[in-house]
Amino acid sequence: MAPNPAIVLSGLAKSYGAVEAVRGVDLTIAHGETVAILGPNGAGKTTTIDMMLGLARPDSGTVSVFGRTPAQAVASGAIGGMLQTGTLLRDLSVRELVTMVASLYPNPLGVDEVLGVTATAEIADRRTHKLSGGQTQRVRFAMALVSNPDLLVLDEPTAALDVSSRRDFWAIMRRSAAGGKTVVFATHYLEEADAYADRIVFMTRGKIVADGPATEIKARVGHRSIRATLVDADPEELRALRGVLSVDRRGESIVLRCQESDQALRDLLLRYPAVRDIEVTGAGLEDAFIELTGDPAEEDDQRSEGAA
Repeated sequence: MAPNPAIVLSGLAKSYGAVEAVRGVDLTIAHGETVAILGPNGAGKTTTIDMMLGLARPDSGTVSVFGRTPAQAVASGAIGGMLQTGTLLRDLSVRELVTMVASLYPNPLGVDEVLGVTATAEIADRRTHKLSGGQTQRVRFAMALVSNPDLLVLDEPTAALDVSSRRDFWAIMRRSAAGGKTVVFATHYLEEADAYADRIVFMTRGKIVADGPATEIKARVGHRSIRATLVDADPEELRALRGVLSVDRRGESIVLRCQESDQALRDLLLRYPAVRDIEVTGAGLEDAFIELTGDPAEEDDQRSEGAA
């Protein structure tokens, strides 16, 4: 028989005053899945994660983590959380901090093992208030991992990291997830979700509006893009080609967003024989995000900062 799901959210709802942060969320996540929760600011991502971790109590609905309440799962060490807020305790070394966290759980991993996995062994004797941003994030990940959790919950884990540090973090994360851990993360970096998640959940206005593999979600957006080198073409004439929705000029290159890319490509080649370096691509995750979740600026106007 298949094991019970790792996470089951049923009819989950949470309000802050007049703001409905989460409205009737139903979500089931299987053991070993890596799931990205995406949405504009105010979509309900962080509130959902807080309820998953037992940091917020739902107004209605239920949360089950490995068949237990969030509080029970956290106490047993089954959940490791890495939140986007909070600071490390000052005046402790990295080793002392990770050792202290390990002491809180019944079956922790070895401290040296965790320091090695998270690439923090070389800074183990450094005081926490003397760490860089990237080092601090790695230490926070070590704190989440040392309890030997079956579930890792990461809220904006690479926020404020540079490109190199983000790449290093996900390399470490992949090694940890390869052992069969369930991973749930929220991020504003869509390319991270596309690259590392088995499954993507889009939220907006407190509800789930899409749920599935990245390829499936991108396929819901019907348009394609044509990119080519074409000098001195009139954007208005390009926009008049059949099947073209919009035109973007980038130096000597053009990008045509198309509803019917085959027809647009035929017309482009017929009208502009000098066109070259042609590429046709399907919709990206950013296109799907914009179409399925709406305008992020509009979301910010509608929702307060209390419901993240």
